[in-house]
Amino acid sequence: MIPFVEWGIGSMDMNKLFFWKRHLSWKLMFVNGIVVLIVIWLAGFSLKDFACVTVGQFETVGLETTRSFNQVMQFYLWRASFLAIVVGGLVHFFFVRKLLTPLNILTHSIQSVMKGEQTEPITQQGEDELGRLIHHFNHMSAVLHREEQHRKRWMSNISHELRTPISNLNGYLEALTEGVIVGDPVLYRSLYEESQHLSRLVDQLHSLSVWEAKQLTEQEKMNIQIEKLCNQVVQSFCLDASKKGIHFHNDIEPYEIRINPQGIKQVITNLVANAVLYDIGKEIWIQGSVANGIYKFSIANYGRPISEEAQPFLFERFVKGDPFRPRKGDITGTGLGLAIVKEIVEQHNGEVGLQSDNSKYTFWFTLPIS
Repeated sequence: MIPFVEWGIGSMDMNKLFFWKRHLSWKLMFVNGIVVLIVIWLAGFSLKDFACVTVGQFETVGLETTRSFNQVMQFYLWRASFLAIVVGGLVHFFFVRKLLTPLNILTHSIQSVMKGEQTEPITQQGEDELGRLIHHFNHMSAVLHREEQHRKRWMSNISHELRTPISNLNGYLEALTEGVIVGDPVLYRSLYEESQHLSRLVDQLHSLSVWEAKQLTEQEKMNIQIEKLCNQVVQSFCLDASKKGIHFHNDIEPYEIRINPQGIKQVITNLVANAVLYDIGKEIWIQGSVANGIYKFSIANYGRPISEEAQPFLFERFVKGDPFRPRKGDITGTGLGLAIVKEIVEQHNGEVGLQSDNSKYTFWFTLPIS
């Protein structure tokens, strides 16, 4: 056998001979032409044979006339087949072209998304399979754009939160090193608070990243008495609360629920810590009850004012009650505690929220008990 290379035809040339394989329209036209040709041949030859047999039964028709009749029928059959294929191909081409136009637009949009570019929503026409595909692509594109904006804001917030304490530490340490200032207990206490703030920020960043990458499974859950878990958390805050004159009011309905104990303990800890940190009323109400197939847990107190604009976004990363409020004394929130709460609760298929009544704020979360 003589190889194709000896004929001067390389592999690239062979691929070009089958260019139709790269175009769906040509494939559809080819298949359509084959189908039309088969139908015409089956119907046409059946009709021709029937006509020839019928004509041949008449004794008055001679052999030469019969042969001529067969040739004429054969000619019209081939002409009809050719015209049907041409007309069918043209009609099919325009319909296929109209059908493939949205697919071509979708292909260009996908390429833009792959390059990281923002794309305009594709106009959806119809509710068929192609329309649903375009609808899902538009939704996916919007989600990707939102996540990209979220990522950029996340990186900006991290750099902002790290820049201030690091700048303070560097400035004071440089001044101490060069002898510009002399250290005293107040300065050391300030440096220690900045260091603690950095430590909490790094710890919470790590915790949030772990839970975001985590897919909680049933093997990681166990049946836990929720009131005992809550009492353990509250007990750990008794010393800090007593120093500030804060009194806890516990009303936890005993109930055994299947949860990840470390995760829910962290949720309750973060909520209680926020309540103690920002409390101004000297009282914190902690409640838990079962209703409508869920266990609802809430922590309420009179706290420092939270702007109405910030309230819907408090469970997002680096969002605080007042993002422009300078840190004073022990007000050293990182803006990540509630984001961790939301992530853990949603991993348990629960919900989180905030209710406000003037200066009384109630943070709550739910856990399904089924």
